[in-house]
Amino acid sequence: MGATPEIANIDELVNRRIEELLPQKLEEALRQREESKPGSMAIIATRGTLDWAYPPFILASTAAALGWNVQIFFTFYGLNLLKKDVSDLKVSPLGNPGMPMKMPFGPEWFKGINWNIPNIVQAGVPGFENVATMLMQQTIKNNGVATIEELRGLSLEADVKFIACQMTVDLFGFSHDDFIPGLDFAGAATFLPVARQADVTLFM
Repeated sequence: MGATPEIANIDELVNRRIEELLPQKLEEALRQREESKPGSMAIIATRGTLDWAYPPFILASTAAALGWNVQIFFTFYGLNLLKKDVSDLKVSPLGNPGMPMKMPFGPEWFKGINWNIPNIVQAGVPGFENVATMLMQQTIKNNGVATIEELRGLSLEADVKFIACQMTVDLFGFSHDDFIPGLDFAGAATFLPVARQADVTLFM
């Protein structure tokens, strides 16, 4: 015995309503799942000077504190940031349009001067790099900014994953003992899938 026309119409309306709502519910569920998923960041660190050591560790430790999954791939001169002793990191003002900085000592009028020293002087004066490094270190200290060792330690404590480029380690003749413990040693092929899936990928 077939269904009455009234019941058939109701079934049709219900089915149509389900077909309308299902994509919306599915889309909403996927959106909620995406929003609840922790963010992820992949950083490629290629530079090994004192001023360029700060950006990857500041960003990594901050993102990790927000609950993000963070990985840093250290390659070429970025490997210097993983050495056990980073006290010898220097600042190179040559060719850096933002350097040198204002003086971190003296009276206020003296500290307010912009010292726009030509590149030819920076390149020709012996020991200028050491002076710039000393000024940067004093500026960091005056402003209570964490040291590289402290930021690096905070990143590790926050479960930021450090990956040292094995090819660069071999190229520069380093050994694994030259670096701090707790690192992974891998090649670009291992890191690229991480960078591809990350919400944010940065090259420094």
